[in-house]
Amino acid sequence: MLSETRHQEATTIFFKEILGNAHCVQPRVIDVDKNAAYPSAFEACKQSEIFSQDTKLCKIKYLNNTIEQDQIFTKRRVAYSQWLQSFITAKATIAGYETMHMIRKGQVKNVGKEDVIIQIKYIEKFFGIAA
Repeated sequence: MLSETRHQEATTIFFKEILGNAHCVQPRVIDVDKNAAYPSAFEACKQSEIFSQDTKLCKIKYLNNTIEQDQIFTKRRVAYSQWLQSFITAKATIAGYETMHMIRKGQVKNVGKEDVIIQIKYIEKFFGIAA
C-alpha cells in the first residue's frame, strides 16, 4: 500500500483493507518491520476487533524479506524514472508498474508466465494499447 506517511492511521487503514478481502482469513501472526507505527495500529485494530485477541505482532527487521524482494522490480523502475514529482503521479505510476509485473509473473488468470504472445494480447485488450 502506498501512502504519503507511515503513521498509525495509515497503518490501521492498511490492516483493514487487507483483512477486508474475501480471500483473507484471521491471521495468527503478523510479520512487520520495526517501524513505530505498527504496534500502536495493531493495538487499535485489536481493540476494534479487526484482529482476534490471539493474533500476535512479530517485529523483526529482516523476517519479511521474501515479501520485500517483490518490490525490487518496482523500486528499480521508479529510480529509472528519476523519481516522481507528486503523490498522485507516484500512485498511478506504481500501480501501472505493479500491474505489468503481475502479468509478467503469470499472476493473471489465463495468461501464462512463459506465454509472451498471450501477455501482449492481454495488454492490448486490457489497456487498449499496442504492447
